[in-house]
This record gives sequence, structure tokens and C-alpha cells, in this order.
Amino acid sequence: MPQYRHIAFLSLALLAAGPVCAAAPYPERSIRLIVPFPPGGGTDALSRILAPKLTEYLGQQVLVDNRGGAQGTVGTALGAKAAPDGYTMLFAHSGALTINPHMYSRLSYDTLKNFAAVSRGTEMPYILVLHPSVPAKSMQELAQLARSRPGELTFASTSAGPQLMGELFRLTTKTKMVHVPYKGAGPALTDLLGGHVGIMFTVPTSVGPHIRSGKLRALGVSGPKREESLPDIPTMTEAGFSDFGQAREWYGFVVPSGTPAEAVTKLNAALVRALNDADVHKRLHPLAQKAVPSTPAEFGDYIRSQYALWGKVVKATGAKVD
Repeated sequence: MPQYRHIAFLSLALLAAGPVCAAAPYPERSIRLIVPFPPGGGTDALSRILAPKLTEYLGQQVLVDNRGGAQGTVGTALGAKAAPDGYTMLFAHSGALTINPHMYSRLSYDTLKNFAAVSRGTEMPYILVLHPSVPAKSMQELAQLARSRPGELTFASTSAGPQLMGELFRLTTKTKMVHVPYKGAGPALTDLLGGHVGIMFTVPTSVGPHIRSGKLRALGVSGPKREESLPDIPTMTEAGFSDFGQAREWYGFVVPSGTPAEAVTKLNAALVRALNDADVHKRLHPLAQKAVPSTPAEFGDYIRSQYALWGKVVKATGAKVD
């Protein structure tokens, strides 16, 4: 009998311990999505379109955390330093990840070492817009105006990509314009609409409605063809600036290096599902954002190729932030 009692006791103990020892399925709590720009721009718009879908698919709330500053470097550095436990995801911005490392002499993150790719998100063209007080109706006319008024025209930028587009315009047209950096699209757009700055290279997300209403004038979009949501605006190649033709801004999602593979796989599956959702596509269309979901490996390769490409562009323009 004692032996049977001992076996029975062990069996009960193992049954009781089973649920305690079993690993809880991921995710078991909310996930923070760091967006390295303030509200009011393309990054914020996409994150708030996707967050409810990700919450639904993952079964836990995905919380958007806007951390703007220094062309996306503040929030990106915060993402790099986060615990690699699957509960912090970074909104990957093309400028912050692949351009800033070549423009800043000191950064507290290493794009190629500190992050693990999850999925590509969206891509979109750059667009050149003016306040109506700037007397130019084409990119060629803007170049002529800038030559006749050296150092008088101002152009805004909200991140490294638009800044480089402005630098390329100055370089190719041999003109002098004053660069005015902003922390995000919201503050820059406010000043542009108010006429405090005259020119801005940006993405269509935040300026599309103001172009349609006539509050801003658009001169060209990058990319191989015209943008469907703004079909009357010529491509920059059509406007005579082929060097700008293939430039695109893109967004994606990364996590800190060392994040468990299970978390990366589940986050990727949720993102791909959300980015393929018909309702998401409908909401992205007027923002001129095209969904381009991918595998983690594909996005990792893309980051590395873009890092090398923009490094060459920065070197050619000589653009620096500090």
C-alpha cells in the first residue's frame, strides 16, 4: 500500500505542476509599437490603420507610441534598446534606418546589428509641393526661380529622405535654397500651409487633401508612373528630372535583435494578414501608400540593399546633419 500511495502522490503532483510549467502562448500581454515620428504624417496614419487589425489577429492590444525627434532617430534608438522579448516592435522608417546612419556622425543604434526584420509595410512616392505664393508651376520653373533668387527660397523636410530629395534638387539644378528641418509632417505642413516655408519634398499621405483643395500646388511625383490617387501630377521624369525617378519612401516593421523566433513568426503572420486586408487597401489608396508585405528574410535583404544604396547618395550630395 505505501508504494501505491507514493505513486499516486507523484501522479497528482505532476498533474498539478503541468499547467504551471507549460509555457504561455505568445503574446500574453499588450505589444508596444514605437512610431519614431509625431502624429500627423504617413507613419502615424499607417500605424493607426494597422493597430486595430493586429490587435484582432494577435489577441492582445497593440499600442501606438509616437516618439518623434531628430528625423526619426530618437524613436528608432528607443526601439533598439528595448527588451528583445517580442513585446516591443519598431515602425521601421526608410530614412531613420537606411539614410540617417550615413548623415549623422553619431547614432546610438546600428541598423545592421540592432534589429531583426519582421515584414515590409508600404511604399510610396515622394512628391514636391509648394505654397501657392511661390510663382512656379513646374519643376523647371522652380529651378529657374531658385537660380534668380539664390538663398531666398526655403524648403522643409521631415526626415532624411525628403531632405536628400531637396539636396539632390539643389545639386542637379545648381541652385541655393535654405533647408528648414522639422520633427514631423504635422508641424512642417502647418508652416507650409501658412506660407512660413515655401517648398517641401514629402509623401502624398499628408498633403493629398490640400493639393486637391488648391491650398498647395504639386509639381511632380517620383516613381515610374503617375500616382493613381493624384493622376494630374506629372512624374519627376516627365518633368525633366530623371535622377529622381526611382526614389521611394518605405515603411516596415522590425524588433530588437535577439527577439525569439516564435514572436517574429507570429508578428509577421499578423502583419502580412493585415497588409493584405481589402479594407486596409481601401484606406491606404487615398494616402498613396501601396502595401508590400514580405517575409522577415526578404525584408532583411531589402534593408541591407537600401542601406548601401542611400550611403552612395549621401556621399554624392555631401549632405550631413551634424
